[in-house]
Amino acid sequence: MRQLSALGGCTRPIRLTGHRTEHRLDTGTGEIGPVLRQLDSKDLPAGQLLVRCNNRRTTRCASCAEVYRRDTYQLISAGLRGGKGTPEAVGTHPRVFATFTAPGFGPVHNRPSGRPACRCGAAHAPDDPALGTPLDPDTYDYEAAVLWNAHAGMLWRRFSIHLRREIAKRAGLTQRDFRHHARVSFAKVAEYQRRGAVHFHAVVRLDGTGGGNTPPPAWATAELLTDAIRTAAQAARITGPVIDGRSYVFAFGRQLDVRVIRSADFEGGTELSDRAVAAYIAKYATKGAETATGTLDRRIRLLAELATTDLTDHARRMIRTCWALGARKSLEHLRLRAWAHMLGFRGHFSTKTRRYSTTLGTLRRARTEWQRLRAALARGEDPAAPTPTTLVLSHWAFAGTGLTGAEEWLAASLEPAPGTEGDPTR
Repeated sequence: MRQLSALGGCTRPIRLTGHRTEHRLDTGTGEIGPVLRQLDSKDLPAGQLLVRCNNRRTTRCASCAEVYRRDTYQLISAGLRGGKGTPEAVGTHPRVFATFTAPGFGPVHNRPSGRPACRCGAAHAPDDPALGTPLDPDTYDYEAAVLWNAHAGMLWRRFSIHLRREIAKRAGLTQRDFRHHARVSFAKVAEYQRRGAVHFHAVVRLDGTGGGNTPPPAWATAELLTDAIRTAAQAARITGPVIDGRSYVFAFGRQLDVRVIRSADFEGGTELSDRAVAAYIAKYATKGAETATGTLDRRIRLLAELATTDLTDHARRMIRTCWALGARKSLEHLRLRAWAHMLGFRGHFSTKTRRYSTTLGTLRRARTEWQRLRAALARGEDPAAPTPTTLVLSHWAFAGTGLTGAEEWLAASLEPAPGTEGDPTR
């Protein structure tokens, strides 16, 4: 029960076999002392060591995805309000929240109830599965939709280059001199629209040369940053492959939303607060194509697997298009078959620049240290006492995933262990 409770509600833990031994080590002589702690999977009630899966997808493990969502909230919030090693002065830097959409690949069902009727003549309910699906699947450009997803990450990188150029131009600086006056910091997350196309939500901040630790120059304003983003988004282009005589060029869609982020203390109105932005981005960090489009949340090895899966017709066509394009020698570098379940998108769902704020790894290490201190207090030890130097000898091997039927029954009756269900880094 203690081992299951320590999983914090993880429903698909990783099962490991092996051992871990800690010896006291004399740093002066190098002599290995007696055993301080020893753990062998054979001695555990489950016969194996169970550790959290740490999957970010809600559809795979709701508990681990919630931890990831909270960590992402802290990461985004720290870059907007300060904290976690980031000074609070970043709240005074120019900051905007931008949404970059994909171009159109054919008319789709839209206009949920409360708005003008869809082109099909119906007023769709917000949860209507038809929303986002093509009006005419036979004329919908599935090939371009898949290739757009595959090139979306490269297009973002091109946009970030253009953005620095546009800011430098407005400041009257050369691109080389710009780095000596200011720095662009951002954090973004990818989201799938119902039609299966990726778009990006991003927080973009203008700092001094030291990132969030230094104030931006006097010419850096939110209006200048907004104008530069709009121009850079229109200028960004990626030349795609040539398939059967058709040349592809990818750019962002016409719908570009750029809004200035105000203080967390802002009340009312239509302007965004930094708390609202952090919560919005964190929400999408745990969702994938399976949530919006009805596709799979795991890789497929054979196309025949689609016959036994419950997919929407639109998602099935997107996956089949990935599979067909992935067979082309000229598109091997896109790895479309490996990422068919993601409808061609193979980029990271959440990324940030180095100086934006803290990192997910730092937050995880803080959580681990916090849990170690709680465990030491539970054993009656003094957490402030100096820790002896130890030599750790361990070997672990993967043995499977998930819980047995009996473990699932027992885990359902347990509450998470103290400290494993919350976010101690707050």
